[in-house]
This record gives sequence, C-alpha cells and structure tokens, in this order.
Amino acid sequence: MKSCLLPKCRLTRLLAWLQIVLGGLVVVVSLSTLFTFYRAGFPIHHEDICRHVYGVKETAAATALNDQPRFDVLSLSNRIGEVLNKLDRLQQKLEFKVKQMEKNDKNSSISTLEYKKYLEDEIVRPLYAAHIDLRQIRLPKLDGDGPNATLNEDPLINTFIVEEIRKYITPKESRVGKVNIYGTDRVYNAIGHGCVRYKKELEEYMDYDIGSYCKDDWDLAQRLMINGCDPVPRRRCLARASKTYQRPLPINESLWKVPEDRNVRWSRYACRNFKCLNATNAKRGYSKCSGCFDMEKERLKWVAAAPNGSLAVDFSIDDVIAIKPGEIRIGLDFGIGTGTFAARMREHNVTVISTALNLGAPFSEVIALRGLVPLYVTLNQRLPFFDNTMDMIHTAGFLDGWIDLLLMDFILFDWDRVLRPGGLLWVDRFFCKRKDLDDYMYMFLQFRYKKRKWSVYPKSKDEVYLSAVLEKPPRAI
Repeated sequence: MKSCLLPKCRLTRLLAWLQIVLGGLVVVVSLSTLFTFYRAGFPIHHEDICRHVYGVKETAAATALNDQPRFDVLSLSNRIGEVLNKLDRLQQKLEFKVKQMEKNDKNSSISTLEYKKYLEDEIVRPLYAAHIDLRQIRLPKLDGDGPNATLNEDPLINTFIVEEIRKYITPKESRVGKVNIYGTDRVYNAIGHGCVRYKKELEEYMDYDIGSYCKDDWDLAQRLMINGCDPVPRRRCLARASKTYQRPLPINESLWKVPEDRNVRWSRYACRNFKCLNATNAKRGYSKCSGCFDMEKERLKWVAAAPNGSLAVDFSIDDVIAIKPGEIRIGLDFGIGTGTFAARMREHNVTVISTALNLGAPFSEVIALRGLVPLYVTLNQRLPFFDNTMDMIHTAGFLDGWIDLLLMDFILFDWDRVLRPGGLLWVDRFFCKRKDLDDYMYMFLQFRYKKRKWSVYPKSKDEVYLSAVLEKPPRAI
C-alpha cells in the first residue's frame, strides 16, 4: 500500500513546488515591470512615456500631438498583422489538407506533378509572399544621439504592400549630396490622403509591369481622384491610345466640328460613338451637360444675338468682356462641358483653360481634339496656378445647390487667390433651392466683390437661377 502511495505523494509535491516557482516568477516579473515604469516616470503621464507604454491608438494620438516626426506604430502593426494572417491562413489550409488525406483511402495516391503543383500554389508562394512582406517592413531611423534622439520614418511607407507604391513615395535624395534647385535635400512625391482609405484600389492601380503598356484603367484612376486619392501616383508604364487614332483637324476646323469617333477610347463608356452621346436616351452614360456634344446647339451659347429662349440670367460674352475692354486675356472655365466657352473666348483672342472630368463621356478628349486645353482636376485639389494670375474665372453647371457650404467656402477662397485684382468672377446659371439662396448669396458676396452684373430668375416653383459677374477689389497691403 505504501509503495502505491509514495509516487503520488512525490507527484503532488512536485506540482506544488512548480506552482510556487511559477508564482514567484510572476511576482518578480510584475515587480520589475512596475520598477521600470516608475523609473521612466510613468505616474507623470508624459507624452513620450504614453507613446511607449500605451496601445497603438494612444501612440497615434501622441504622435499627432507632437511636432517632431514619429514612428508610425499603427502602420507597422497593420503590416505585421497582415503577415500573421497570411501565415495563419496557410496553417489552416495545411491542417485541412492533412484531415482530408486522413479521410481518403490509404491506397489512393497523387502524381508527382500534382504534388509539386500543390506545394507551389498552396505552400511555397504564400510563404514567399509573407517573406517579402516582412522584408518590406522598414524600421524607423534614429536621428541624433543620446536623450535628444528621435525616431523618423518615411511617411506612409509601411501602409502599402505593392512595391511600386513604396518606391514612389520614398523620398528621393539628391545624387550629389547637395541641396537641389528647389532648396531641399530630397523630393517627396505627393499622394492624396484618401489613398490610405482606398488602399486596395490604389494597389490594384499600381500593380503593373514596368515599361510595358498600362492597363486600360483610367476610370479607376478617376475614381481614386474623386474619392480623395488626389494626386494619384505616377506610373512607369506606357499609356494606351486608340488603335485607329487619326491626325486631328486644323484649328480653324476643329473648334466647331465633332471629332472623329476613332480618336477616342470608348471601352469604359456606355456609348461607343458621338452619335450615341447626342441621342436622347437614358443609357448614354451621363446626365450633366445635355446636348454639349451637338456642335450646332453649342454654337448658340454665349453669343451676342441670343436666341428667343434665353433667360435674363444668360449673359453674353460680348457684354461681359465689355466690362473690362482689353483686360481679359487669360481665364479658367470651371465646369462640365466640351470646351465651348473656351472656344467662344478664343474668338475674342482670350485663352481659357477648361476643367474636365470624364463623368460618363469623353469630355477631356473632346476639349483637346477641338484644339483647346483641358485641365484634369477634381474639386478636391488646389488649383495649380499662382496667386493673382487669372483675368477671369467662369463657372457653369458644376457648382450647384448640392455642394456643401464648407467645401464651397474653400473652393471660393482658392478662386479668390488665383484671380488677380480687377479680375472677373462669372457665376453662370448657378441654381439652388429657393430656401437656400440666401446662404449661397452670402458665400459669393463675402469677398466684397463689386457687382457688375447680378440676376436671379425662377427655375421652378422651389428652385432659382443665379447669374452674376463680380469684380475682385484691389487688396494692396
């Protein structure tokens, strides 16, 4: 009986001593951790201490509050998490495959080629992808020595996986080790902050073979731009063009003639020719600028001898230019269209740049084929012009009652920056709900421009048109 109880007694004592040892280790580790925290000044809750002690969210908040560049722990954590998820999925696949093999008949066998293909597709490639992701993680650099050293990291470098994006956003240092012509020691390629939110779409856009033809995905780039990923990164591939591209018409013919169908890539549009765009059908792919591909109707816009159907809010170009005779030389047309306003102004020896997005139809291509200059920008972007340079800014059919007042405020202040003293802001057929008219009128009048022309006209029972020509006052300080 004693020989039977002795081994049990020894096992009990061994487990008891093991628990005591483990408990002691826990106490020692806890005390050492607390000692480290108190020695570092943990009770003070200094921002640097919080950055090292608290979690990822607190780290990001502390980083935003500090003026010095910090290490993006959140992006690094996400990247490591992606790699761990890949390894976890690989493990689950292997475990599932082992269970399948155990259930199958022992006599069944697979060929060497099948086994090799399985190893390459299910094991080697996932492991290689995880290995590459780990190697792409860039740790921060330590700038300075001693207690004043700071952790610096290239912005967004650990956010993206596709190597071409990482190469694009990596700062490019001067090859000669000196300050460049811009007065900096390195160049940062810019991308919009919305690119982080649309990471999957951006990585799809930047996944291509260097030096080969780009994918026919201009619409993907435009979606990225509209959603805040603006500017979109440059690419090192060759842009596609129409296979049947023909020489454009001379400038004296191209202004008022519909371009050739073969000079447009139609693959991403609902229509496949200009005849379809001019048709009155709901499936043509666009709703704004109705009839702007019909050059006969376009000829009637902004002319001195206005048709009988024109409204009191329709100003002619002759009347507006007469406000500042000889002073209107260059301008910007911010709206949706095929460049007709710029074509009319060209007849008055005025150079106008037309903004254009291909919202369901080839607006940019048509403007260029007419011999005019399209500017491919969104509402998200600051205008690429210097201060006080434009003689005129014209807007029609784009800034309407749908636009948020705060967004409109930023846009109008940017236009005010670009417009020179004495320049004209031509608001053409802006429409909104009648109850919102006072709010939008304030937005236009807050700059104290001089009213050169002003007209409000009913559009419907609940909506109104507003047209105005406003002159920017001098602000010499």
